[in-house]
Amino acid sequence: MLHIENLHKTFNPGTINEVRALRGVSCTVEPGSFVVVLGTNGSGKSTLLNAVAGGFLPDTGKILLDGVDITQFPEHKRARLIGRVFQNPFTGTAPDMSIAENLALAAKRGMHRGLGQALNKKSLEAFREQLRLLKMGLEDRLDNPIGKLSGGQRQAITLLMASWLKPRLLLLDEHTAALDPKTAAKVIQLTEEIIHRDQLTTMMVTHSMQQAVNMGDRILMMHQGQVRYDIGREEKKRLKARDLLAMFDDIRKKEQVDATTAEMLRQYYV
Repeated sequence: MLHIENLHKTFNPGTINEVRALRGVSCTVEPGSFVVVLGTNGSGKSTLLNAVAGGFLPDTGKILLDGVDITQFPEHKRARLIGRVFQNPFTGTAPDMSIAENLALAAKRGMHRGLGQALNKKSLEAFREQLRLLKMGLEDRLDNPIGKLSGGQRQAITLLMASWLKPRLLLLDEHTAALDPKTAAKVIQLTEEIIHRDQLTTMMVTHSMQQAVNMGDRILMMHQGQVRYDIGREEKKRLKARDLLAMFDDIRKKEQVDATTAEMLRQYYV
């Protein structure tokens, strides 16, 4: 279970570039849940995932995973518990290493052993079997440098690597945003298959309302560093993309009203 409690993060505090990226974010993700974090650019959704992954330390707040306080854990220590797939298909892998070597790194994450033992006959067959499930013809290309693959092929392998050890938590940070629609659809299908097969607790960031409607069992809608809507399983089943759009419009209208009220008060008291 992931528990996030009153998380705050401000970048460049006290400067003209100050950004209050997270403003009191709290939520609990139950084991096996698939949470979609939805928001526009600058809403704080990727910052939230970075905080959980250990990309930076929050100013205040706590992050607990399976009851363990990981708030102060460095990123490499959290990597033993958390799998992650980035937006860029060329992030998260070693481009000059072969497919087999990259998978071996994933299989040995958090262990103090070299790649030699991870590239034995038994391991190579396991790699081929998992690659065969991707249906991309990669099972016979174990020696190919991963940097020579297409973006979709590489992202599929990155997804496989991130989930290889069945992590306590899988983080997906707009992992199809850089792909063409056909390839993105294939990666989404693989994503759902792997999450369902391994029953992985998952948080997926997206700006796509259609993905948010179609995937997962819960939606956290973020805006300006806060969770504005938390939509559970039953309500989500009835949602359409247009409903999410209406929620965003409602947020914007409330902001306009608040800004107008603040200006009226300022004029009244000045």
